Amino acid sequence: MSDNNVALIHRWFSEVWNQGRMETIQELMAPEFVGIGQSGPEAVIRGPLGFRAFVENLRGAFPDIHVTIEDAFEAGDKVVARWSATMTHSGDQLGLPATGKQVRITGISIGRIADGKIVAGWDNWDQLGMMREIGAISESKVALRAAGL
Repeated sequence: MSDNNVALIHRWFSEVWNQGRMETIQELMAPEFVGIGQSGPEAVIRGPLGFRAFVENLRGAFPDIHVTIEDAFEAGDKVVARWSATMTHSGDQLGLPATGKQVRITGISIGRIADGKIVAGWDNWDQLGMMREIGAISESKVALRAAGL
């Protein structure tokens, strides 16, 4: 097995997230792309344009986002990346006034690759922690939600 898919995912995170190179989305993502979990557990992102809007929205709130791939491996046509990200909430793009707060989150991304393009992606990342760190959700609300109230 080659490490081509691992190299592709390293390039993806470096260029799209760390450098903000939107053209890389079009280059590395298949037109029929379907993404689950990027912008919420039930949300579905379709195609490079849909994913670009997601990236622009998140980078609009956190323009200095920096993602570090902690671990990555591939199996068949799938690649998995365990990552962490640091960023500063310095934009209003999420519909919340910028707080200037530093945020650190972690996540896991799984991508399916075909012909050198990402055709599907599944993400699980700490969106609740991010919102808590910028003060959009209080600790008491988090505790109530965890208790099912």
